[in-house]
This record gives sequence, C-alpha cells and structure tokens, in this order.
Amino acid sequence: MFPFFMVILFGVIEFAFVFNASLSIEFATRDGALAAAEAGSTPGADCSILKVVDASVGAPADRNSISEVRIYKSDPNGNPIGGVANIYSRGGGGACPNLPYKLVSGSYLDTDRCNVLATAVCGGVDTIGVQVTYVYAWKTPLARMLPMTGPGYTLTTNNAMRMEPVL
Repeated sequence: MFPFFMVILFGVIEFAFVFNASLSIEFATRDGALAAAEAGSTPGADCSILKVVDASVGAPADRNSISEVRIYKSDPNGNPIGGVANIYSRGGGGACPNLPYKLVSGSYLDTDRCNVLATAVCGGVDTIGVQVTYVYAWKTPLARMLPMTGPGYTLTTNNAMRMEPVL
C-alpha cells in the first residue's frame, strides 16, 4: 500500500509543478504579446518583448527552461501567417544585451510591422503573437517510479494581440 500512496503523492506534487509551469508561461506569453502590441515597429522591439517574457516566468517555474520564443505575425484569431516570425533560442547571447537569447531565424523585422491605422500606409494594423516553448523536467522521483513517463514535458503556449495603432 505504501508504494501506491507514494506514487499518488508524487503525482499530485508533480501535477502542481507542471500546472504552475503552464500558468507561468501562459502569463509570460500574454505579457509578451502586450509588450509587442505596445512596442509596434519601434527599433529593438524584440528585445523589450524578450525581456518581458523572461521576467514574467516566476518561481517555481524556471526561466532557464524556456527553449524558444517565437514572435510572429498572426491573423486576428492568433494563428501564424505564412511563417513570418522571428525565432529566438535560449542559450548564448547576441540578440539583445543582458538576455540569453540568440536569433535563430528572422523574417518579421521590427520595421516590417504595421501599427499605422491608415490602410494606405501599410495595409492596416498587424496582430502580433508571442509563442513560448518550455521544457519541463521532473522535479520528484516519480519518473524513477514510473519509467514509462519519460524525461518530462514540452509545453508550448502562445498569445496574440492587435498592435496599438498610431493615428
């Protein structure tokens, strides 16, 4: 009976950690999308978005477990449009000072973003999305007790917002 109790106990604890990580990256993508909507086509907008995403992941979730941040052009429903995105991976640096992200691929330049209300200028205001991929590793000995569970989970969450228009 004791092993069964331990599996249940560790399962509940692990679920709490996974749920916290999920809520944390959901919060980070929402804050990142808000920062993106406000930044518009300002030079260096991606750095401010990455800074907000990084700061929004709180304990016990670990911001070092963020493996990728994708900033993309989306339709009004939040779906990516034609692969137009900047993809940043965690590790190394170079994209932004004091942030551990490097640009892997970029096709959604700050200057290409439209936040002008007049459709004659650039076709209308963009909707911009932020997607975070988070690699969750087990915190309890549950994985050793149930080896078929694997090393952990990969959580991916995204949010999109319409850019704040400039009149």
